[in-house]
Order: sequence, then structure tokens, then C-alpha cells
Amino acid sequence: MTDRQDDMQDVPEAVSEPRRRFSIQLVWIIPIVAAIIGLSIAAKAWIDRGETITISFKTGEGLEAGKTKLKYKDVMIGEVKSIAISDDRSHVVVTAEVSKDAKGLMVKDTRFWVVRARISGGNVTGLTTLLGGSYIGVEAGASTEPRDQFVGLESPPAVSMDVPGRQFVLHTDDVGSLYTGSPVFFRRMQVGQVIATDLDSDGKGVSVRVFIRSPYDRFVTTGTFFWHASGVDLTVSPNGVKLNTESMLAVLLGGISFEESSSLTKAPAAPAHTAFTLYPTRDEALKNSAPSQKFVLLFGESVRGLAVGAPVDLRGVTVGEVTKIDVALAPSRADFSVSVEIQFYPEHLLSQVHQGKDGKLPPAGSAQTRRLLDDLVAHGFRAQIKSGSLLTGQLYVALDFVPGARRTNIDWSAEPPRFPTVPGSMEKLQKNLIEIVQKIEKLPLDKLAGDAGNTIRSLDDTLKSADRLLKNMDNSLVPEAKSVLTDTRSTLEDVRKTLTEARSTLGGATSVLSADAPVQLDLRDTMREVSRAAQSLRVLGDYLEQHPESLIRGKKEEK
Repeated sequence: MTDRQDDMQDVPEAVSEPRRRFSIQLVWIIPIVAAIIGLSIAAKAWIDRGETITISFKTGEGLEAGKTKLKYKDVMIGEVKSIAISDDRSHVVVTAEVSKDAKGLMVKDTRFWVVRARISGGNVTGLTTLLGGSYIGVEAGASTEPRDQFVGLESPPAVSMDVPGRQFVLHTDDVGSLYTGSPVFFRRMQVGQVIATDLDSDGKGVSVRVFIRSPYDRFVTTGTFFWHASGVDLTVSPNGVKLNTESMLAVLLGGISFEESSSLTKAPAAPAHTAFTLYPTRDEALKNSAPSQKFVLLFGESVRGLAVGAPVDLRGVTVGEVTKIDVALAPSRADFSVSVEIQFYPEHLLSQVHQGKDGKLPPAGSAQTRRLLDDLVAHGFRAQIKSGSLLTGQLYVALDFVPGARRTNIDWSAEPPRFPTVPGSMEKLQKNLIEIVQKIEKLPLDKLAGDAGNTIRSLDDTLKSADRLLKNMDNSLVPEAKSVLTDTRSTLEDVRKTLTEARSTLGGATSVLSADAPVQLDLRDTMREVSRAAQSLRVLGDYLEQHPESLIRGKKEEK
């Protein structure tokens, strides 16, 4: 018992120690520091993270994920992250990440387009992309509504939003050679450009949107008219050959010009997006921008050479144009007359007579205009057809005072009103020639020629009888008297020679004045040719109207 106790005393007693605090081993310090750095970088990236947007393009040409940049004013603001095809396979969807500083640019009207090398008309753009690659251009909008889904443009915008100026809409039947970027001219100086062309909803016309830079946009007023300045405008009219061109750029690539209508008062400035008509030529624009009134002219003569569009001239000033030519049957149904409808522009005629207190002209069909025209007609103011050019054979309508004109007035009851006319100068010339030929034909030339022929024949018979008498006397008389008779015969021979010389001097008066003499026949033919002179003039006039080039090249051979 004692031994067991002694053994138990030799066993050491277990003593509990206090718990130690947790201590970091040196080996864990490096991973912990790396994790802290990574988390800080991730947190900073999350804080500085921009906005993710999507842009739709028709094709992905020139785009590459991870390389293609987004640039605003040539400053990088983002990068393309991925490119995918849309569900309907009609376009591609580009996902891009925009930097935090550029988040404010992503608004409703912001525009995107792919910048690449382009040759459009007279412009070459994007040459820097040949070395650095294509990128997506950005133009910030003016809206405040944020957006993250956009539809990209297929071509760069023609005008930046931050360029001052105004836009206008032009309506035309045919766009011609215009394209986006075509220049707009004012007094042959480029002041704007075409920014869009769209087909009208009804398909009957084209709407052309143009942008005029400031400060030139102040010249666009409510009285401004626009016209095509494309190519070369070559016009052959009674006024001659006229060639109009704009700048060389417009000749090659097309363009638009505008001008303010000449009026007595200054028109107010046109508001932005005002609609105008785009005319084919400047002449068309001038005609349609001025007040006008229609009249009908009736002519009893031929109007071959007068065409629709021919000018109505007042002593060298164009005051209208021919708009329609038709044939009208006379009430008696025994003759025809030609109805010529004209568009009369009384602006030049009335500007110095009926200018109102406000500086405006009265309307074309007003009572003041009617009274003035009635007074002019009462003093011989008439319309007639005249030749504008011998080379082209074209005619025009001339307005002027005609001395001794029959008194008449304008028929205002007709629709359109009927303006009085007088025959043209060519018609009067033809009538005078015909009258002269008719008087020559009435002369008794045959009777006079017959009487003269009888007289010459009688004289010839007398000479022959005298010759026979001398021969008989020569045989019967004595030789002494022969000398006297010889002298007498010599004298008669001299007389005969004298008569013969006189007859030859007269060109053979006996043969000339005989009824069947060739010269007499030629005289009759000549009289007949003179009678046909007037008709030949008409034929010549008709041929020159159809073939004016024959004056230079001659008449073509008939095949």
C-alpha cells in the first residue's frame, strides 16, 4: 500500500497553461498584401468604370473587338468590347465601353459612324485610317435624355451640330446630280451644302435638306428662290445662244444656288426649316417668283418658229413668256386662227406707275393694272410676232405701240383675257410683194410687143422692095445713067447697113418682138417667176426654221 503511494507520488502532475493569442505567420504576409492590392485595383476600376453601350451598324467592316476605339474630336473615349450579329441577321451589334468622363455624351441624339477612307464626290476623308485603322466617330447631341442603345450612321454627318447656321427644305421633281455634300452657292460663293435627300412619301418628288452657315443664312428670306446650278446650262432661244455656268466644282459635281427676288421692299428672314421650291434653272425661278397674269393672243398668220417658252419682249426687256400654242376655228368656219397663250409679268411695266405707299406692287389682275393696260391699248399698244434670229429661225412675241393701229380694247370677259394683236412684219412684206407682182402681170406686154414687131417687119419689106427696084433700073437704064443710079444704090446700101446695125444693136428687134421669139418667151417666164417670189419666200422661211444649219453648211443632199 505504502509502495503504491510512493509510486504515485513519483508521477508528474499535469498543469494547464493559458491560451495564446493568434499570431500571423510570416509566410501569409505576401498573399495578404497581394489580395489587398488586387481588391484596391478592382475597387478603383469599379469606381472608374464607364458606361456600356450598344451601337447597331449594317456591317462590321473595319471594326475589331478589343482594338477599335471610340473617338470624340479625335480624343479616345472608349473601346469596342465585342461584335455580334443581331437575331434577325440584318445588322451587327457593337458593344462598347465608354470612359467615365464621356458618360455625359451618351444622350438621345448622339451620333456614331465608322471613320474610314472615303471618296465622295469632291471630298476625300479618313486618310489617316489607312495607317492607324478605322475607328468609330462620335458627335455629342444637345439632348439631356441619357441613352445606351444607338443606331450608327452609314456615312459621316455632313454638318456638325456645333456649326452655327440654319437648315432649309427644298422640294423638287428631280434630284438631278445632287448628293449629300453638294455645295450651295450665293453669288458664286459656297455658303452651305446639302445634308440629306429623301423621296417624298407619295413618290412624286424629292425633298432636299440644305444647311446654310452663319452669317450667310441671314440672306435667306421669304422672297428667296433656289435653282439647280449643276453642269452647263446651254439655251438656244430667239435671243440667241446663251451659256450659263456656276463654279467648276458645280459644273463637275452639281450644286444649288439661291438669290433674293428683286422687290421694292426687303423681305424678312426665313425661319429655320422653311420649305422652298427648287427650280431647274434661274430663268424658271425668276418667272415663277414674280406676279403674273395670263392673256390670249389671236393671230391669223403662220406662227411656225414660235415655241412654248419663247419670250414676250417689250423693247428688249423680257416681260413674259409663251405658255401654250393652239389652233382655233373662226366663228364663220371659213378660216383658222392661232391662239397663243402668254404669261405676262407686269413687274417692270408697273413698278414706276402704280407703286403703293407700302412700296408693294398691286396684284397682276387688280383694277389699277387693268386701267393702265386699257389706257396703253387705247394708244396703240399691241402684240405682234417678230423674228428673233435669222440663224435659228425662231420667233418671239413683241409688245409695242403701233402707229395707226385700229382702235380696240382688251376683252376682259374672256378667260384668259384676250389681248389685241397686229400682223407681223414678215406678213406685211409678203403681201406687198404679191401686190407688186399682180400689178406687173396686168400690164399688156403681149400687145405692145406685137405692135412693135409689125412695124419692124413693114420696114424690112420696104427695104427689100427698094432693092428689087434698083436691080431692075440697073438692067434697063442707059450706061450714062448708071453712074447716078450707082451713087443712089450706094446711098441705099448705106441706109440698109445702118438699119441692120440698128436692128443688131436692139438685139434683133424683129426676133425679139415677134410673138414666138425666145426673148419674148423668157420675158413672160420672168414675169411668172416674179409672181412666185412671195411663195418662194415662205418656202425659204419654212426650210430655215427646220434646218437653220443650212445657212452655214449648205443644203443636205437628198438620199
